[in-house]
Amino acid sequence: MCGVLVIPFFVTGVFFSVFKEKATAFVAGFNSLSEKEQAFYDRARISRDIRNQCFTWSAIMFLGTVLSFFLTPCMAIPAFLIWGILFLKEVHFDAHKAFEKYLLKE
Repeated sequence: MCGVLVIPFFVTGVFFSVFKEKATAFVAGFNSLSEKEQAFYDRARISRDIRNQCFTWSAIMFLGTVLSFFLTPCMAIPAFLIWGILFLKEVHFDAHKAFEKYLLKE
């Protein structure tokens, strides 16, 4: 299962690498903010952070795949646990709270 997740995480990372600020239109929560509200946030930084997250998640899953193949299938468990912790660290139910670290300084 780790191997299956490597591809979508990697492709998403490439998507955010190529489209940069334009890709923020696909960020959950950010796309629900009005255009006026979105203007207060650093779109380039949002895109860079999501790109880096996706590449990190892809690397974790790839490592889990390789270790599961060569050592034991149980190595997928720590990969999923690490990914889950990193994923849940970034989950917010309030869009403003989720993106407050990206507010532009005046």
